[in-house]
Amino acid sequence: MDYRDTLNLPETDFPMRGNLPQREPEILKKWEESNLYERVQKARAGHPKFILHDGPPYANGDIHLGHALNKVLKDIIVKYKTMMGYDAPYVPGWDTHGLPIEQQVIKKLGVNRHAVSHLEFRARCKEYAKKYVSIQRDGFKRLGVRGDWEHPYLTLHKNYEAEQIGVFGEMAKKGYIYKGLKPVYWCPSCETALAEAEIEYADTTSSAIYVKFAVQDGKGILNDKNTYIVIWTTTPWTIPANVAISAHPDFTYAQVKVGEEHWLLAEGLLERLRGLWNLELPVEKTCQGKDLERITCKHPLLDRESLLILGEHVTLEQGTGFVHTAPGHGEDDFIVGKKYGLPVICPVDHQGKFTEEGGPYVGLKVDKANPIVIEDLKKCNALVLEEKIKHSYPHCWRCKHQIIFRATEQWFASIDGFRKEALEQIDQVQWIPSWGKDRIYNMIRDRGDWCISRQRTWGVPIPIFYCEECGKELVNDATIAKLQEIFRKEGSDAWFAHTAEELLPEGTTCSCGGHTFRKETDIMDVWFDSGTSHTGVLKQREELTWPADLYLEGSDQHRGWFNSSLSTAVAAFGKAPYKAVLTHGFLVDEQGRKQSKSLGNGVDPIQVMNQMGADILRLWVSSADYKNDVAASPRIMKQMTEAYRKIRNTLRFLLSNLKDFDPAKDQVPYSKLPEIDRWALLQLGKVIDRVLEGYEKYEFHWVYHTAHNFCTVELSSIYLDIAKDRLYVEGKNSELRRSAQTVLYQTLDALVRLLAPVLTFTMDEIWPYVPGVAEASNIQIEEMPKAKPEWKDEELEAKWDRILDIRAEVTKALEKARQDKLINHPLTAQVDLYTPADLYEFLKKVPKLTDIFIVSAVELHQAAGTKPQDAASAESIEGLSIKVSPATGEKCERCWMYHTEVGKDEKHPSLCPRCASVVHELETE
Repeated sequence: MDYRDTLNLPETDFPMRGNLPQREPEILKKWEESNLYERVQKARAGHPKFILHDGPPYANGDIHLGHALNKVLKDIIVKYKTMMGYDAPYVPGWDTHGLPIEQQVIKKLGVNRHAVSHLEFRARCKEYAKKYVSIQRDGFKRLGVRGDWEHPYLTLHKNYEAEQIGVFGEMAKKGYIYKGLKPVYWCPSCETALAEAEIEYADTTSSAIYVKFAVQDGKGILNDKNTYIVIWTTTPWTIPANVAISAHPDFTYAQVKVGEEHWLLAEGLLERLRGLWNLELPVEKTCQGKDLERITCKHPLLDRESLLILGEHVTLEQGTGFVHTAPGHGEDDFIVGKKYGLPVICPVDHQGKFTEEGGPYVGLKVDKANPIVIEDLKKCNALVLEEKIKHSYPHCWRCKHQIIFRATEQWFASIDGFRKEALEQIDQVQWIPSWGKDRIYNMIRDRGDWCISRQRTWGVPIPIFYCEECGKELVNDATIAKLQEIFRKEGSDAWFAHTAEELLPEGTTCSCGGHTFRKETDIMDVWFDSGTSHTGVLKQREELTWPADLYLEGSDQHRGWFNSSLSTAVAAFGKAPYKAVLTHGFLVDEQGRKQSKSLGNGVDPIQVMNQMGADILRLWVSSADYKNDVAASPRIMKQMTEAYRKIRNTLRFLLSNLKDFDPAKDQVPYSKLPEIDRWALLQLGKVIDRVLEGYEKYEFHWVYHTAHNFCTVELSSIYLDIAKDRLYVEGKNSELRRSAQTVLYQTLDALVRLLAPVLTFTMDEIWPYVPGVAEASNIQIEEMPKAKPEWKDEELEAKWDRILDIRAEVTKALEKARQDKLINHPLTAQVDLYTPADLYEFLKKVPKLTDIFIVSAVELHQAAGTKPQDAASAESIEGLSIKVSPATGEKCERCWMYHTEVGKDEKHPSLCPRCASVVHELETE
């Protein structure tokens, strides 16, 4: 008889290998066919809401790893909240307007935006945006993200655009919107104004120049002939726009002798300038900055005066202590110039070319004008020194080219109008990590007025009309309401398709009596688009609520979406649109370098999913402390496949030993479980509590590490190792086997639930195999497990901590004996323990030490002092010595343990007494 046939060997239909790239698309298809999203929402109808509002990614290109990190984090949260009993709908969205899409339509589709109508160009942009919405949606679905993919929100949707101009109208009514002439960030390449959130800083090398301005009227302070004030600038091309020189009222300035000339410089910078210019610069006299006010100088290149003014923005960090002031090309210059009533000269057009006002430089681009201006300064003996400096300079976030500061008439949102309320609302929001609060607080506190107009075509128009007779702007509740009505039917294309009269309420007149109007030609900043999603989405969709429970994006959004959302919500409604804000870091490689195409160190999520599966990506997301920068590389992804395999194989082992288990009738009550089983449930309870705490605190790496360690240590290396004998060898329906199966069932059921938000495909695949699961059930509709109070037993835990410490010492001794070829497997061994009295009494009460150590025999010896010479002392337990020797008796053909009574059963002479008894029982069934 082959006694192996009488063993309860593991058996399951669940596949051994994951084959995730093949299985996951099948599971996705099943979800779609069963309308899983709708089923989940129906199951949670009427429950408390949890709303995670999706920050819209830009519809411009395939998904990248940053998308994967962001979307999987959101999906983990939504699925966790659902399984905690919340109604947690997830409405994905896309940002679909703006310059990058215009650029791609021009570049990739070869469209000349100046040669086609606005409507035709906008139609091509819309087509392009929708194409990438579809591409990205497929990518996000492939990641296993559950959402209302059939009804996402797009910023180009008609209702969304209508709500957006409604927010604009509300802000205008409160006086927060104004048109003004002031310097703004301007991208000559993109030909539009930019907001602070659209600026990136990068190191660049510039020509810095020191320039002499001849004093024309010294006001009795500077009386010597050939006296000059020396300025410093890193933008030589702005010299033609100079109208003033700024000095600090509290600085001391020194007049120094240079040949036959007298130069005025800040006293605090003399030593540095002496070294830089290699001049002695002897001091002739000193004066205070405040005494120099309204001295006039002659512009070195143009027939214009330059007025000496006072400003707190002047520093001694570099330069000469005098600041070249061109109000048309700098914010500080503009502010101080306004105080003195200076003209705002901006001789540069939208392409960064000098206009007629630029005199001899007309037609030149600013970068081309730099060397020519410097050469002209040399010719007129006004250049003191030219040097090359490396410094941080603002660049356009889209085209990556350097921007300029250019004074133009733009529409602004006055942050001062609601700054105080915004700062107060920041205190009402939970910021995760906590440093996010200080970051956005400082940004709002220090933020200048928001430039919201863009000189482009693809976007939502600024809904303002101008009276043709007096030029006055027109925007009020009636005009906004009429436009909203039209936009809901036709979208914002209506602005370009209809005349002003067709868009205005019938009978509209200006306060001057005028009846004819023209439309504003600028569109809104895309940050205004996405920043009003709290109104266009949260306030419009029945399943959602305002404010959202959570916003979750990258940490760069403190100056982007978090900022614009807060500003528009507080300005329009007086309250923050979110209760909590969670941020994640950026992606880096293993060397900590930012991932980029140029470095070739990026990881393509599509490639990972095709080769390894989406669950590997999801496991990677959960493994990282994403609140800091997150490392990714092919090696890290391979590590994730190993971790995944350990988790999957552990769950498969649990399944395979539960094939004949019916939880409704086979579970053993807790009170009847052996201690080792109760210890396993104690550990399971700790895992449940820790994992749920990790989810609740958004510390998903706790989830990963807790579950992974539990599978590899407490389960595989300890409990399952010990329980195998009972599971395989004991009678099929014996209480000992059913007891172990009870633990396996409770563990499997809990782990599948706990890991469902992370390993969403694998847990969906496993769930139908879990004993007792209804055929139509889906794990995503189930609830999270709860640790039973009875599992918590501190006394039991302390006892088994001690037992397992001893087991660890025995395991080391067995391994050494195997290496010494004394034994070839633990079951071929006998272990003798030589212990002090207290340890002897402790171990004497522990049943079945052979099962715990997985050996054939264990002998206890109280007199530790009489240990044989070949007994080794334990490393970590004082007084314990261990001797390993070959087990006596014969090997049982069924359980493989050695026993002195193998052969005593006449019918089954090759079995030990335990196996013989089990086989007898099987034969009598």
